[in-house]
Amino acid sequence: MKRFTFLLILLLVGSTTSFAQEVNPPFWDEIQAFKKEDSLHPPQKNSILFVGSSSFNFWKTVQQDFPGYRIINRGFGGSSLPDVIRYQADIIFPYKPKQIVIYCGENDLAGSDTVTAETVTARFKQLFTSVRQKLPDVPIIFVSIKPSPSRQHLMPKMLEANAKIKAFLQQNQKTVFIDVYHKMLNPDGSPKGELFIEDNLHMNAKGYSIWQKSIKPHLLK
Repeated sequence: MKRFTFLLILLLVGSTTSFAQEVNPPFWDEIQAFKKEDSLHPPQKNSILFVGSSSFNFWKTVQQDFPGYRIINRGFGGSSLPDVIRYQADIIFPYKPKQIVIYCGENDLAGSDTVTAETVTARFKQLFTSVRQKLPDVPIIFVSIKPSPSRQHLMPKMLEANAKIKAFLQQNQKTVFIDVYHKMLNPDGSPKGELFIEDNLHMNAKGYSIWQKSIKPHLLK
């Protein structure tokens, strides 16, 4: 009986270990889908890379909205800055882009009440530094965190994070900070609801039109 119990415990421990080893990090499937797409249709080097969270992922017309530019869109839904850092070797460095456009940080603030503007800024600095180490001459654009109606309670943190990231970028060469935050507000300072789809988080064509007009002047031909 003791031998049976011992063997049962070993089987349970082994099963638990195998299960733990099979659990992939967040967004693993999305990243593997990108890699599969790249293997089937290798993107051209020297393109402009859009990377970050779902506001880029949902921008399905991004290539059409920037005619004359080669765009690689690697936004993946729900991601935060640590997720982009985790997968940078998969979705940034292999493309050898001539320019990188980043939108991320909104989900960091929404993910936990303990995440502050300083936290988001520190995470962005980590990503920026890592990218610059591998791609020292590639210009980097950061699109400001947008004021989503469903996250209106986070707007003070968003505003502070935007200001801190802008100040950081101003200390570095070949960088651009694009302020879409203030362009998406009503006169009373509230987010313009007409720029968003029903979830009050993701944008519609009107919202993306503001982004397109804000970003285009800073893209490299």
